[in-house]
Amino acid sequence: VYHLEEAAIKGHPKARNDLGCIEEGNGRMDRAIKHWIIAAALGHDGSLDAVKDSFRGGLVTKEDFAAALRAHQTAVEATKS
Repeated sequence: VYHLEEAAIKGHPKARNDLGCIEEGNGRMDRAIKHWIIAAALGHDGSLDAVKDSFRGGLVTKEDFAAALRAHQTAVEATKS
């Protein structure tokens, strides 16, 4: 977990997603969702899917999901140019 945390701090989206999965497994959905929202904002598709699933499950507000989706789209567009 230490190395994932270090990578996430340095901006690695997959590490951030993986930390979210670990938190989910530990039953800390609030922390998991925060990790996934950050990773989605960095352009990680799997994290956006996790935020979407959390939204469908009622764990994420419509506003938070919309903000995560916009941030994800911005990140993806930035990597294309």
